[in-house]
Amino acid sequence: MNHQNDAYSTLEEHWMQCALALAAYAAAEGEVPVGAILVKQNQIVGRGWNCPIGSQDPTAHAEIQALRDAARRLGNYRLPGTELYVSLEPCPMCAGAILHARVARVVYGARDPRGGACGSVFDLLPSDNRFNHRTDCQGGLLEQQCAETLRAFFRARR
Repeated sequence: MNHQNDAYSTLEEHWMQCALALAAYAAAEGEVPVGAILVKQNQIVGRGWNCPIGSQDPTAHAEIQALRDAARRLGNYRLPGTELYVSLEPCPMCAGAILHARVARVVYGARDPRGGACGSVFDLLPSDNRFNHRTDCQGGLLEQQCAETLRAFFRARR
């Protein structure tokens, strides 16, 4: 199932632009350019970008970093009422962390046809009824810009 919504607000586009700025930071560090922000009550409470190479941590995806940042700032590993904006569709590992954190909604930019867990390959958010929490998920926000960020990074590395 593909969870796409073409009707995004200007504020949602702003949040994705913030995530894309973090993706650019990751690219400058030689990491795959993915950025994520966590928003609660129209405030950024967590920021993250891909850094598994530099941190020597295979779990250091942008989403995980944003969740960790928000949990520290808010003083709670549960993050209800939050929205995660991420430039690439979350993978199964990140989807699991999103569910455990009780994130209310995920909005992603580019689809991941190789490992996306929000409808492209797997559909863990929100369709899997086996979990005790459901996270709304929508994709395609600034999709072309998000996808081009990734394409440009990989073109430059060839």
